[in-house]
Amino acid sequence: MAFKTERLTCPCCGFPVQVSDTECPAGHPLNISTFNSVYAMPAPMVNKYANTFRKELADAPDDQGLNYSLGICYLKLKLYDKALAAFENAMEDNFDNSEVFFYAAICLLQGKKPFLHQRPTIDKVLEYMNAALMIEEKGIYFYFLAYVKYDYFTRKYLNHAPNYTELLARANQYGVSHYDAVQLFSILQVEQPSVFSI
Repeated sequence: MAFKTERLTCPCCGFPVQVSDTECPAGHPLNISTFNSVYAMPAPMVNKYANTFRKELADAPDDQGLNYSLGICYLKLKLYDKALAAFENAMEDNFDNSEVFFYAAICLLQGKKPFLHQRPTIDKVLEYMNAALMIEEKGIYFYFLAYVKYDYFTRKYLNHAPNYTELLARANQYGVSHYDAVQLFSILQVEQPSVFSI
């Protein structure tokens, strides 16, 4: 999800840029549009981006793109409550970007296994994932949902349809990759169960 940026310097290095640029001459992205944008970035650099987005939000607090980008930065920094608030701000009247709902669901788990959460939290995760899937069906969404169903419902011997094996089959049908799985569990900060190996 790209947004029109008005800044004239790179938030990371301060290098002058044009409004239409997508990255600065040093190669830093000007918009954080996916988690891949910050996946390999060191925390101090991500924090610079977060500071820039926070300043821009002072002038445009309802900007969905800025809130989404700030949420991505906070998620990378493991500031789950702040990330969730930013993603929820980005959700307002947003029916185009399924990733907002996906990342908000991840934030709800706060770096812990679903098994350790109360049922209302899991219900909210499921609500956000169902919203994401209504916007766009992606293999990684089905894969994450399968993991939540496995770790919370299957491990607690609770029936909940569809079950995790059905969702894993859907994830494979939609082409979830090994890289997607590794990155997901890295973001979740939990060990990948052996039944979820791809």
